[in-house]
Amino acid sequence: MNTNSKLNISQKRKRKPPKVGKVILYTFMAIVGILQLFPLLWLFDYSLLKSGNFFGDAVFQFPSPPQWDNYVKAFTQGHVLPYFFNSLLVTLVSVAITAVVSILLAYAFTRMKWKFNVLFMNIILLGMMIPIHATLLPNFIIFNQVGLLNSYWALILPYTAFNIPISMFIVSGFMETIPKTIEEAAVIDGCSIWGILFKIILPITRPAIATISVVNFINCWNEFIMAYTFITLDKFKTLPFSIIQFVGQYSSNYGAQFAVMSLIAIPSIIIYLIFTDEINKGLMSGSVKG
Repeated sequence: MNTNSKLNISQKRKRKPPKVGKVILYTFMAIVGILQLFPLLWLFDYSLLKSGNFFGDAVFQFPSPPQWDNYVKAFTQGHVLPYFFNSLLVTLVSVAITAVVSILLAYAFTRMKWKFNVLFMNIILLGMMIPIHATLLPNFIIFNQVGLLNSYWALILPYTAFNIPISMFIVSGFMETIPKTIEEAAVIDGCSIWGILFKIILPITRPAIATISVVNFINCWNEFIMAYTFITLDKFKTLPFSIIQFVGQYSSNYGAQFAVMSLIAIPSIIIYLIFTDEINKGLMSGSVKG
């Protein structure tokens, strides 16, 4: 067979029409993607409307002209910048503490054998069953007695406590897939427990750490109930409080509220896009027993 015939055969293979199943699958996935993106597009669209245009019959309206003044009011009247830095500080500290504690607990429960191993692990995992609202009153009383109300720790401590159980569960599942022979070889070479944890386990579990960090970032960044309960001073208020600045007794500036919600959504979107590859690696690696 000469070279020309081989090229013709390869071209025919390339021109082979896609299967009906693939077309249906791609169409379905495109529809799902559009449905997932529509709320976000709707949010940004309504952030550029006048407040009087919110009560029309159309679900999706094209602003004419776009009201960029809504974002100006969000920054000037909504205290976005100071609240933004408060949210950033509380969220980053909470995510960092949660990640460190979750890694230590996961290693202790999956690699170390001790008497009450299973009991204490189950006690921590019970935290996933406790709703946030059930802890507001007791936490408020405790924080009031110890003087933690109207402080960053009034948010960091409960955020960390609620995120640790699910984070430890995810990291533990990932650690179970790591062969123990790697650690045994490190011990033979004279590596200590801390050396094994930070030089071997930590780099391998990076996808799992990225997964829990992104999830915890979104949870802490968007949380409002605890912040509204424990914080009353403007000095410590977080970004969701900016929405309240535009809520009046008889009327509200809906355009500015949607602008604030758009600004709240942007960091979460950016963080998710940055760590998408790591999250996918964590999901794929954790689904196969090493």
